[in-house]
Amino acid sequence: MSSSAAVDNPWFRRFKPSDSAPARIVFFPHAGGSASYYLEYANALAPYADVLAVQYPARQNRLAEPGISSVPELADQLAVELRGWADRPIYFFGHSMGSAVAFEVARRFADQDIAVPDHLFVSAGRAPSLPRDTSVHLLGDDDLLKEIAGLGGTDERILAVPALRQVILPSLRADYTAIETYWCEPAVTVPVPITGLVGETDPNATLEQVGAWAGHTTGGFDLRVFPGGHFYVADEVEAVTALILGHLNP
Repeated sequence: MSSSAAVDNPWFRRFKPSDSAPARIVFFPHAGGSASYYLEYANALAPYADVLAVQYPARQNRLAEPGISSVPELADQLAVELRGWADRPIYFFGHSMGSAVAFEVARRFADQDIAVPDHLFVSAGRAPSLPRDTSVHLLGDDDLLKEIAGLGGTDERILAVPALRQVILPSLRADYTAIETYWCEPAVTVPVPITGLVGETDPNATLEQVGAWAGHTTGGFDLRVFPGGHFYVADEVEAVTALILGHLNP
């Protein structure tokens, strides 16, 4: 892959291109999140890995596109777009909604005989077979934004500007519809080792709910707990990066 390929593909941002890195890591953002959320991780992981950050439609450089309100549909499209990037050991890291999307892409890789990820990191996301007991996507605009502000991870100054609120609402509603309507059978597994990551005070994805990912892999599972809540990843970059690097193949 050329170092400009991700720039030409709207599905990815490649902030620190590294064609010689021994591995590639793909970051799948949370609901309402964007590729730029992982800029600090891209900087920290270079040159050990070439980092692709997924850019879902309806935000930033894809603002004019309609959002996709289905995890399986997102995974279908991403499996196609990522196929050409599996030319070296590849690792998936999904945060919150991104954990479900990453899992579904890994399923498609396995079903289509594409090289499956060497490791799947699922962060702050409930296991796929657990019920989604929230309905944020059905709230009115003000209440939806209030829910988002309560989780952290979004600059509240942005939510206070009417013009910016209108810009981010379509992607938020599409993403929350996708994750709150997602579910898969308890018996569904991937042949990929999974590490679950969770903030110790996360109200949306508890230790038990993240630990339930153990039932969705035939490759082994471990659970790591970090200080903080749902967006612990913003404060624990060094620790999370060290965890990822510990799993990379030389």
